[in-house]
Amino acid sequence: MSDKKRQLIIVSNRLPLSLKKNEKGGYDSSLSSGGLVTALSGISSSTNVRWFGWPGCNIEDDAEREEASRSLADKDAVGIFLEEELAHGHYNVFSNGIAWPILHYQSGVDFKEDAWKAYARVNEIFADKVAESVESGDLIWVHDYHLLLAPAYLRERLQKQGKKCPIGFSLHTPFPAQDFWRALPVQKELLQGVLACDVIGFHTDEYKRNFIECCSRGLDVSVSGDEIAYKDHKSRTGTFIVGIDPAKFTDGLAGKEVQDRVAELEDEYKRKIVILGVDRLDYTKGLIQKLQGYDYFLQQHPDMKNKVTLIQVAIPSREDVKEYQDLERELSMLVGKISGEHSTPDGSPIIYLHHSVPFVDLTSLYRIADICLITSRRDGMNLVAAEYVACQKDRYGVLVLSELAGAASFMGGGSILFNPSSAQQLSDSIYAAATMSVEEKKKRYEELEEFVTSNTSAQWGETFTNALAEFA
Repeated sequence: MSDKKRQLIIVSNRLPLSLKKNEKGGYDSSLSSGGLVTALSGISSSTNVRWFGWPGCNIEDDAEREEASRSLADKDAVGIFLEEELAHGHYNVFSNGIAWPILHYQSGVDFKEDAWKAYARVNEIFADKVAESVESGDLIWVHDYHLLLAPAYLRERLQKQGKKCPIGFSLHTPFPAQDFWRALPVQKELLQGVLACDVIGFHTDEYKRNFIECCSRGLDVSVSGDEIAYKDHKSRTGTFIVGIDPAKFTDGLAGKEVQDRVAELEDEYKRKIVILGVDRLDYTKGLIQKLQGYDYFLQQHPDMKNKVTLIQVAIPSREDVKEYQDLERELSMLVGKISGEHSTPDGSPIIYLHHSVPFVDLTSLYRIADICLITSRRDGMNLVAAEYVACQKDRYGVLVLSELAGAASFMGGGSILFNPSSAQQLSDSIYAAATMSVEEKKKRYEELEEFVTSNTSAQWGETFTNALAEFA
């Protein structure tokens, strides 16, 4: 390649920016934090990044929309504005109500034709906007299940305009086995959408294998190793291990604010074994199973009631969706049951936080926790596991990890693995972690630390873009 900086176009459902109206009637944009933002901030200085996505609000007025677009352009971002009804059908109904459950092995999904049309239309709008803005040679990287059709629409538009751009796609959820995937009436169209890419990335080998098998059974493709040929195009599939930026946490731990908070929490819990859970409030995270298993653990080991505390952070999610409201109610009832049955005059064995936790508190909790408990029923990767490890240097906290989280493929050796549907396995795993020798903890921790520090978010971004650049 020449010395000219290569242009990387990131396409995701949401922009990593928040738009706010200012006092002058214009708009200010500020970068929000998130896994994808962190990962892509690490891409080398040889790349210019431009980001396309929905800015999280609908602006009807043309002049205001132009003003907002200018503000976004200052941050190398392009806003794709959507009418509210269309955005709702695409995001809430199809992406999160139909695609998300199937990708996470949930059956019995209620398919809605109108939502499918909204999903396809939004994918077309994204493709139109990107195609008109890019130049030949730009690398285009599309992200996640909200945009499964976009690559095919994009390829078609680029060809019409005589532009040649490599297109990549990364899925940040599991890709399910064929029996679940074929429950979607539009599964073939979705596969065809993704197969317009040059590079298709998954978080684990299992998800990649499932995708290849679904293509083999659902479409007239020819498969050779990791390559899938469909019609006149070849796609290369690959496993690209997503990680975190460990320095963000080690730098945070070195700061006075975090150190003061750690000292406070250590004093508060000095006589306790602290078990920490950090999850988005979602049915895929196995929160009901976590609390039921913890309740069972306390019943089986009554001598531990005064020795352990589970601090469960449940970050609110999709609060306007009935299933999520029901889940929150059920969790609150379980917390009440555990607290009512197992509390003593010395305190309660559970603390439940149903709100977002500031970075200082989160980092401090990761640091003081003796055990991190992850009970995902299905998870693309689960970066909480890596964040916990990044905060545990010289403390050797134990990771108790669901075997159904993507992270278990890579972090299983240093963790205690269990099936979250078994209260007995969960109880046994907590007990094993709580009674483990320091030598064993150290050995396991060092294996986990090696993985987390050598598979960072920056490396993930760099590895994927280099694979994509081979098609330029």
